[in-house]
Amino acid sequence: MKKQILFLILMLAAGVGFAQDHMYSQFFNSPVYLNPALNGQFEGDLRMNMIYRNQWTSIPGGGFKYISASIDYNIPKFGGGIGLLFNRSTEGTAYLTTNNLAGIYSYSVGSDSYVLSFGLQAGISNRTLDWSKLVFSDQIDPILGYIPGSTSTAETPAFSNRFYFDSGAGINLVAGNFMVGSAVQHINQPDVSFSGVKSRLPLRYTAHLSYRMDLNPYDNIDEDQKSFVIPSVVIYKQSVSSSIAAGLQYKRRSVNVGMWYRSSGQGGPSALVLSLIFDFPMHEGGEKMRLGISHDVPTSKLNYSNTSGTSEGSIDYETTLPSRSDAYHKFEGARRCYDFY
Repeated sequence: MKKQILFLILMLAAGVGFAQDHMYSQFFNSPVYLNPALNGQFEGDLRMNMIYRNQWTSIPGGGFKYISASIDYNIPKFGGGIGLLFNRSTEGTAYLTTNNLAGIYSYSVGSDSYVLSFGLQAGISNRTLDWSKLVFSDQIDPILGYIPGSTSTAETPAFSNRFYFDSGAGINLVAGNFMVGSAVQHINQPDVSFSGVKSRLPLRYTAHLSYRMDLNPYDNIDEDQKSFVIPSVVIYKQSVSSSIAAGLQYKRRSVNVGMWYRSSGQGGPSALVLSLIFDFPMHEGGEKMRLGISHDVPTSKLNYSNTSGTSEGSIDYETTLPSRSDAYHKFEGARRCYDFY
């Protein structure tokens, strides 16, 4: 019991001290979270997306849960769009909760051979913490462990609730069979301290690279009848935390199967990730739904028997508005980012 409590305290302390962001294993099913330049980059007119991550499901006392939901509107005249992104995270026994609501604007330039997209993001975040649920050293007996009903003499911080402005930006290039992009979040490095002593939220850097390999290059068939292998690399860096995810997807018609290996710097946990995605065309006018599931299997000291891994589920809905069914779309002949996922 004592080991579990100490483990949770350490995990929570790390989250509070460094204020690290989470990253989704299904990065291709949370494109707006990955990079604001991917806002408005889809075939239809309106897209709604939601993804949920339950990290280390068997760890007691609150766990680590994350959800992102977005809605974006494709504006063909400038090859980008406008959108809204909502993020929520709940971490640890004291329910360190962060809510963020951000608006996104994206714009594209290019030709029929390439598309270069830019995205800007700005919003408001709120962090709260329930200090009454924290366990401190003077509440733990060396032999018996946690003492039920005990009260700590630890000093309560000045705040348990923080509001702050947050901002981000991204860029993405699709040229031929390659897609490469990068993004930076928390550009203004807001103060997220509960103690009154300034603690700046570190910049979060993300870079991603994908290549689309056509397995039927000489077959005279439609694109949606072909098979593709799409290897990708996603690099994440924030303060002392970093990770690299490398793997590939096999995409055929409405089925997308992926396998990834994610390594972490500074001796952090690494994992093998398996994903399965289904696309369901609903009408000939462009309406479709996507369902995705994935599971992370830890391969480090924080192993599967201790954590039961991490699971994600996602849903995506796209539709074409009747009033815009014949609208002009910029860069008609160019490959777009959605062709890579």
